[in-house]
Amino acid sequence: MNVETQGTSRSAAPVWVALVVAIVGLVVATAALTATLVGGAPFGMMGAGRGMMSGGGMMSGGGMMSGAFGSGSVLQPGASGFVPGTAAAPRIVRVIAGPGYAFSPSSITVERGETVTFLVTTMGPITHEFMVGPAADVTTHTPGTPEIDGIGMMQTGSLTYTFDGSGPYAFACHEPGHYEAGMAGTITVVP
Repeated sequence: MNVETQGTSRSAAPVWVALVVAIVGLVVATAALTATLVGGAPFGMMGAGRGMMSGGGMMSGGGMMSGAFGSGSVLQPGASGFVPGTAAAPRIVRVIAGPGYAFSPSSITVERGETVTFLVTTMGPITHEFMVGPAADVTTHTPGTPEIDGIGMMQTGSLTYTFDGSGPYAFACHEPGHYEAGMAGTITVVP
């Protein structure tokens, strides 16, 4: 039996075109998210400036994967021109929870008496929390210590805290097993 098929030489172009469009969409969405979190423009991903692969981007010096996320070119305590946060105008410090069981940055410097608003964003599928305060209270998960509970994937929580003592201060995640896995950070108070 001889069966002739017509139209069986279908072009694969629609499949690869759809794949390219999906990849470009993912790259643009990632760039837009990075720009939202870092504060740069969403395009120019690999060029100079604050793109994903550039000086202030996701994979480099001031970017998300470098451990200095959110601090980029922002002046830190002790630097000439630094203005400490106040109750009326807190300094914003961005913290990434995850992926996995780590915070970035893992150490933060504040000025004594400074008010800081922490914007904590979870990267990855694990839910985290962010507790901040005197190190002894954070370490032991003391009830009443300021915290943000249940920060899910790609969600951001906010917590404002005034560092009115000499410290030591710390921050941690006490979701089951997270603190034990090392999910904690230090806060250094400078005069």
